[in-house]
Amino acid sequence: MSGRTGKGPGRRTGGDEGRRADGGKEQLAPREAVAAARGAAALAWRSAPAHLTGLVAVAVAAAGVPVAVAWLTRLVLDRLTGAGQATLLGLALGLGALGLMAALLPHVSQYLGARLNRAAGTRAVDRLFTAVNSFGGLARFEDPRFQDRLRMAQSAGSQTVGRVVETGLSIAGGTLGVVGFVVALFVISPAMTGLVVAAAVPALVAELRLSRRRAKSAWRISSAQRREFFYQSLLSSLDAAKEIRLFAAGDFFKKRMLDERRTADAERQAVERRELVTQSGLALLGAFVAGGGLVWAVLAARQGRLTVGDVSMFVAAVVGVQGALSGLVGSLADGHHQLLLMKHYMAVLRADPDLGPPAGLTPLDRLPALRRGIELRDVWFRYGDDSPWVLRGVNLFIPGGTAVALVGHNGAGKSTLVKLLCRFYDPTRGEILWDAVDIRRVPVDALRRRLGAVFQDYMNYDLTAGENIAVGDVRALGDPARLATAAREAGAHDVVARLPHGYDTMLSRVFAAGGAEDDAGALLSGGQWQRLALARAFLRTDPDLLILDEPSSGLDAEAEHDIHLRLRRYRAGRTSLLISHRLGAVRDADRIVVLAGGRITEEGSHAELLDEDGTYARLFTVQADGYHR
Repeated sequence: MSGRTGKGPGRRTGGDEGRRADGGKEQLAPREAVAAARGAAALAWRSAPAHLTGLVAVAVAAAGVPVAVAWLTRLVLDRLTGAGQATLLGLALGLGALGLMAALLPHVSQYLGARLNRAAGTRAVDRLFTAVNSFGGLARFEDPRFQDRLRMAQSAGSQTVGRVVETGLSIAGGTLGVVGFVVALFVISPAMTGLVVAAAVPALVAELRLSRRRAKSAWRISSAQRREFFYQSLLSSLDAAKEIRLFAAGDFFKKRMLDERRTADAERQAVERRELVTQSGLALLGAFVAGGGLVWAVLAARQGRLTVGDVSMFVAAVVGVQGALSGLVGSLADGHHQLLLMKHYMAVLRADPDLGPPAGLTPLDRLPALRRGIELRDVWFRYGDDSPWVLRGVNLFIPGGTAVALVGHNGAGKSTLVKLLCRFYDPTRGEILWDAVDIRRVPVDALRRRLGAVFQDYMNYDLTAGENIAVGDVRALGDPARLATAAREAGAHDVVARLPHGYDTMLSRVFAAGGAEDDAGALLSGGQWQRLALARAFLRTDPDLLILDEPSSGLDAEAEHDIHLRLRRYRAGRTSLLISHRLGAVRDADRIVVLAGGRITEEGSHAELLDEDGTYARLFTVQADGYHR
């Protein structure tokens, strides 16, 4: 699916904006760079202001120490070869103090940086997934481009924020160091100063170009990496292990994984070759300038134009300028890459809502329970402008307090209709009314609090049995009696009670409960998992609309009968929508609706539809014959 969704008739949001936002994804305009840098600095300051302040002080001190050492060394050498030896002790002590600072500052910087990185990373990840949780629909999660952006944003959130700040301080420190050494070099030879600085300009330009190439490469390999990780997860997944081994598909997935890895590696190697050629050339240029400068300084000293201290100062200044400029250029290149990652992070934080904002808020949770019913009025839907229509002018009324069944072939649009009722998407055209109120006028959280659902593709969480049920309402985590009641209603209590630790048993062979690595957890059958999913839905005791999407698929006949009896009790007096391929399970619904090709083709009671001798009658007869043979 393309991941586009509509705000209403003729309007779209979500995927289109995601695609526009991704344009020029490897570029970094100055305004974007400033915004990303500000965002990182603000996060760092809010996360650890004391550590950030300490890092600034350390960066300034670290930039000044080498320059001060060069000046003091010059003075010491001049005193040793001339007058003023009485001041040597003070100069020596000064050099000793600077040496001590030079030894300690990197460790202090590393400590403060690690603390800052952890604090800022935690806050950044918190903000990122707060933004992700704010996406009310599914469009973002079904958009591959947004998935790539989200993956890069996750990398930025967990690692990049602190690195952006550290890189910024490195750039500032490098600039201070360059200025200090340039001043020292200028005192000795203005001409050589100009030559050394001029030689650094090509390095700056080349490194920035390399940085842009690295950023382009990182974006290009992002999809390949995501697919590689997907194949890795399949090869190591318990869920996939049975089929992969039964059908001997392991080598197939391994080949796919390695192909994606080779694609990414080929892209990296192209960048590395460019870096090798460029940086080797720059190294030769730097060596030529440094060697030429040293020859000039020695000749000048021989002619008496420079003292021994001046030569020492000159050598230190040339090496210092080149080293500081090289570090500065490297920091700029690294900073450019980090800011590109921050750009993706900020883009996720600032992404437009994937569902249209409520227009004229109608707080549904303040209205009385659903009475009149739910109406779909001329609803059209497709997942993208280039995709086929899934629903075509659907008009359907679900009266309050009644059970309506939705049946049809695979691909008829049943699951899509459920997604629209849950407002995972908005209709492309048309409207869905809840007691005459368009659900787009309702806060999505308020709408979903009034729904209960059991989905065909329910989740099996690597959590304890109690936690698996409590996902239906996390407030029940501290209420064991409530969890047990829901499990009993779903017929799951006896199963859970027989587990080694009851409701505290980890239902996973991936994680151990409470970190107890000797506790391998327990595995359930498909039918047992289905009852847990049902218990999860039963935690919500007062839904106005109950949606049951194939709630008994995969069960044996006895279990299916038991489930439907429990569901019949649960939905008694409630408005419910039941979807099932097993027509015997829906025959007692008040009304049965047949969906075909995205349109409603038949509607009526079980008896009425049999009399019509249409699609429903044909499907029912086929299934009944299957049982009688």
